[in-house]
Amino acid sequence: MQKTSARLLSLLSLLQTRRDWPGALLAERLGVSPRTVRRDVDRLRELGYPIASAKGPDGGYRLGAGSELPPLLFDDEQAVALAVALQTAAASGAGIGEAAERALNTVRQVMPARLRHHMDVLRVTTVERTADRPAPQVDGGVLLTLSAAVHAREVLRFDYAPVGAPGASGGAGTAPRVRRAQPHHLVTWGGRWYLVAWDLDREDWRTFRADRIVPRVPTGPRFAPRALPGGDVAAFVTARFRGSDGPEGWPCRGEVLLDLPAAAVSRYGCDGLVEELGPDRCRLVLGAWSWAGLAAAIGRFDADVEVVGPPGLRAAFARLARRYAEAAAG
Repeated sequence: MQKTSARLLSLLSLLQTRRDWPGALLAERLGVSPRTVRRDVDRLRELGYPIASAKGPDGGYRLGAGSELPPLLFDDEQAVALAVALQTAAASGAGIGEAAERALNTVRQVMPARLRHHMDVLRVTTVERTADRPAPQVDGGVLLTLSAAVHAREVLRFDYAPVGAPGASGGAGTAPRVRRAQPHHLVTWGGRWYLVAWDLDREDWRTFRADRIVPRVPTGPRFAPRALPGGDVAAFVTARFRGSDGPEGWPCRGEVLLDLPAAAVSRYGCDGLVEELGPDRCRLVLGAWSWAGLAAAIGRFDADVEVVGPPGLRAAFARLARRYAEAAAG
């Protein structure tokens, strides 16, 4: 059995992981009797931790919140998770890199020596994707405003800068447009933040880039949320960025036979379906934005290809063949 001091720390750590804890479950997790749990809870209350008791046949405990709550405790796994999260926050696109660094230093100072050592040796260097599409930073206040509207289910009014407008990607564009939308989810995709919402003026679902949103106050009336198509926000956003609203995903999808082992193709087939047809032959079903893009993606396997279908993919191979032949002829 753990010593009393170690057991109190374990009890406090458990109370922080969920809202309500039945007394019997706490006793089982700690390997003690329910009576010992009651005594330990009383000791934590004497130390200033506001722990409420739940009445009933099962009984239970809840760690309350308050301005006088002593410092929270972190176990080893939580310390590692916190260090990784704060060190990689700069690459999130949320514009909180400096604040995350200050938070990491603040938390480090109140950590016990053992956990502080774990955080010191865990140094993470985030290498952002290069050049072609740098991720714009989003003001933290904008993210908070969007999140609050999603949580409160309140209509948002905001100025939405077109691509190329100042505040979007730095170029000269037209004036921002005023939009009205029912916000449903705030998501990240490829290092950018997006608001998934029902556009009231266009009567359709839209994904708005958060770095191009300037919220207007106050927010509008509350609304009853609509059902998101498909019911899953991850699947919905993935389909939207593939250019399709249907379950098939990519707008262009084709099937070919490749003179390569299935194991070699599956490593680089992304989300394609690979079926082994022999030791050096396989079937690949793959999707892309366009037929030309799909044909080019298949061509990277550098193997003989037999097109099963559809005709659009076969025509794309023919167009690329002519272009490549002209390029080879100089």
